[in-house]
Amino acid sequence: MDKTAEIVATLAAKGLKVAIAESLTGGAIAAALVSVAGASAVLDEAMITYSNAAKVARLGVLQTTLDTYGAVSPQTAQEMAAGIARTANARIGLATTGIAGPGGGTPQKPVGLVYIALHVDGNTTARKFNFYGDRQAIINQTVFQSLQLLGGFYDCNRKTN
Repeated sequence: MDKTAEIVATLAAKGLKVAIAESLTGGAIAAALVSVAGASAVLDEAMITYSNAAKVARLGVLQTTLDTYGAVSPQTAQEMAAGIARTANARIGLATTGIAGPGGGTPQKPVGLVYIALHVDGNTTARKFNFYGDRQAIINQTVFQSLQLLGGFYDCNRKTN
């Protein structure tokens, strides 16, 4: 069983639902999950919030967060993950934001900078990644690491119901 199928099966067995807010991945995480039979038992909803306006309107990301830290920041990723969990009434929210390139990077925020946030039962954390390669490689690495984080959550919390 591949890792994505294992994640779906484990979350389904626990009765857990995940909601996903994707920016740079543009739906690729949701697509990876729905490629597995039975994903409807665990994927509550997924939202592509590519623009800042969508992050504010759909997820409740604060405009002050965007103004202060930018869209590509741990603060924004955390607000996205918490926002999608709240919007979907799901215990787990997963969010991605970053710069896939080839343009858009700066010395402070280079192409390949990605934040992935996981919100579980009111607790939210974000991880920073610096990926390399072309646009598709950065997206693929973000999808892989997002699923790893989701998988790591259930590995560490096997008693969670």
